[in-house]
Amino acid sequence: MDHTADRLTLARLPSGVEIATTVHTYEGAADGPTVYVQAAQHGQEINGTETLRRVHDRLLDAEGAGRIVAVPVADPLTFDHVSYTTPEQFDSVNPNMNRVWPGDPDGTLHQRMAAALWEYAGDADAIVDLHTGGPNYLTHVVFMEGDEESRALAEAFGTDLLLSEEAGEDADAEWAARDFGGKLRVAATDEGIPSITPELAHNKQIVEDAVERGVVGTLNAFRHLGVLDGAIEENGDPTLARNHLGRVTADDSGLFRASPDHAVGDEVEEGEHLGTLYDPASYEVLQEARADRDGILYSLAQEATVAGGDTLLNVAWRRE
Repeated sequence: MDHTADRLTLARLPSGVEIATTVHTYEGAADGPTVYVQAAQHGQEINGTETLRRVHDRLLDAEGAGRIVAVPVADPLTFDHVSYTTPEQFDSVNPNMNRVWPGDPDGTLHQRMAAALWEYAGDADAIVDLHTGGPNYLTHVVFMEGDEESRALAEAFGTDLLLSEEAGEDADAEWAARDFGGKLRVAATDEGIPSITPELAHNKQIVEDAVERGVVGTLNAFRHLGVLDGAIEENGDPTLARNHLGRVTADDSGLFRASPDHAVGDEVEEGEHLGTLYDPASYEVLQEARADRDGILYSLAQEATVAGGDTLLNVAWRRE
């Protein structure tokens, strides 16, 4: 595929310094759909960026149709700070870029950055938004409940877990409370653009298993959409489940010892013991963390020091 790379100014800092990123475009020889793929909306989530670097090498020698637009660093601010959100002095109103889509060219810094990228994403026929869930999470793909084209795209991408997510009035109250309506996946699906969010495991370090799942999945998505030729490759043993957005959270601050007998991906039953939270000074047990439902354990906190309200674990409902 023919390749070009262009610098795009997303916004400006108070000093006048440009916040810029690189947009890669791959043009096929025949007509076809446009696919938008990006990584590193959250700067510590770098396995998606490494995924796109390896996909780039594959695309240069590929025969394709249509167009692929790839942005390996969607949020340079958080990338440079190795952070999930931008520092308060840059955008105290909207510190999380993945809560403001499709953005606003006259809004806060992150809204302006999102609006600049939406010029590309909003014209696409499908979107792949690469994230990493961190060391606590099983690699999975999220799509909007009820959107069959997004579900098909998720199934093509693969991984061991596909999570459908209810939205809007159908969702849990937590969905609105956490401003999930401003996620790129949600905004795009609302506009009729099939979209998925692969959550590759780990962050801050390149983890080979996670990156390779990302590479195979991204190329599978391109094949599914007809941008690349070839058969879809096996990429895990997908289980379909529903993300209920509920979490088992820490009742208080302390040290959390995850059960050594459990790991993400395990089938668990409601009430099953998954860890203990205790006071590190008095040794008092503060909470026995248990599964809140039958399902698939897809996150289990590994960092032991937790604050009250932090997520200890997530369980997804298995779907038939």
